[in-house]
Amino acid sequence: MTPETKLPKKLSPGEETFALHCKAHGFTPEREYRFCEGRRWKFDFAFPENMVAVEIEGGIWSGGRHTRGAGYTKDLEKYNTAARLGWKVYRYTTEMVTAGTAIGDLLDTEELA
Repeated sequence: MTPETKLPKKLSPGEETFALHCKAHGFTPEREYRFCEGRRWKFDFAFPENMVAVEIEGGIWSGGRHTRGAGYTKDLEKYNTAARLGWKVYRYTTEMVTAGTAIGDLLDTEELA
């Protein structure tokens, strides 16, 4: 491996499960999709042609980044900007993904029909 070679980010258990659910239902979202010019923000999963994104929020029970003040504030900025740009963002916990809620919502959404 050369110094320029960058390995893809390891999927969290929730992201891995969601990716498998998508594959099983024929969805092909883009991973780590940059949606805002000039910002480093990325969606965990995105369907750019439909302006639909899925975020799997980790660490909600362990005091992770998404539930602490600064991290939560930055998430709000990201999601509000996405909304202003016309994105529909679905947010799920790992437990919601595992229970089938995330893929169920995508199967029911008109944007991906």
